[in-house]
Amino acid sequence: MKAIVATQYGAPDVLQLKAVEKPTPKENELLIKVAATSVTAGDCRMRSFTVPPLFWLPARLTLGITKPKHPIYGMELAGEVEAIGSAVTRFKVGDEVFASTLTQNFGAYAEYKCLPEAAMVAIKPANMTYEEATAVPIGATTALRLLRKGNIQRGQKVLIYGASGSVGTYAIQLARYFGADVTGVCSTANLDMVQSLGADHVLDYTKNDFAAREERYDLIFDTVAKLPKSTYAKALAPHGSYVTIARLNSKESLENLVFIRELIEAGEMKAVIDRCYPLEQMVEAHRYVDAGHKKGNVVIAVGRKHDR
Repeated sequence: MKAIVATQYGAPDVLQLKAVEKPTPKENELLIKVAATSVTAGDCRMRSFTVPPLFWLPARLTLGITKPKHPIYGMELAGEVEAIGSAVTRFKVGDEVFASTLTQNFGAYAEYKCLPEAAMVAIKPANMTYEEATAVPIGATTALRLLRKGNIQRGQKVLIYGASGSVGTYAIQLARYFGADVTGVCSTANLDMVQSLGADHVLDYTKNDFAAREERYDLIFDTVAKLPKSTYAKALAPHGSYVTIARLNSKESLENLVFIRELIEAGEMKAVIDRCYPLEQMVEAHRYVDAGHKKGNVVIAVGRKHDR
């Protein structure tokens, strides 16, 4: 099968399209024919190995000392179940699924991936394409976990900083679903998009300092881990909460993924897709994400060309 293999750490050019052995499912696994995957900021950090000094050693031990221990990246996928092991009961051949591979040695940058039945894999939303569904498992569930960590409540004033990224676009929609009064902070180019997702108010961070305004927020969600305490503390209401992508301690949950799927099928949420590349253009996709200006998600169509 074809796969994108990281031969070493570094720039996007370390990613190479190669022929590798097709996996065979164990008795508790399903073999997924991957239709789409994504390029997340996490994939790019792994590839370039840009981590804070404090996490350098543990990250090296996890990811590989001198070269990638798991050279096929990709944290999320959508595709069709092609085969199942003898002990699998939750899925059948032909099921359309979406999944996170974050705890399964990654591996979504390939035509096939085996996942345990007990992994974070579920039937994909019926009203989504594979390209849309692959953008959901990481960003949407991360947004959900952090909003719940901040104990979001109906009627609260919630500020989403970095509202146009993958996590941010889902956080806007979830906060709206939970009944909050939502303010999204983003760049000029993304104001209309963030408002269209349900934000009650939008602020252009290039022109407005939200901390200098009189408004106080019950919950501030920093989706890009860039806000210093000296900034966000000024804008918090008494007893307000601050949550950040940098302090995500809770584990992934299949229950959360199913909850998100139900919201999508009910029309409460959607995926924002910025660009879609074929597998053969993975290097270009990584370069685009590295530039730091993506809106929502960048996805990869595996096994077929796509021109979005």
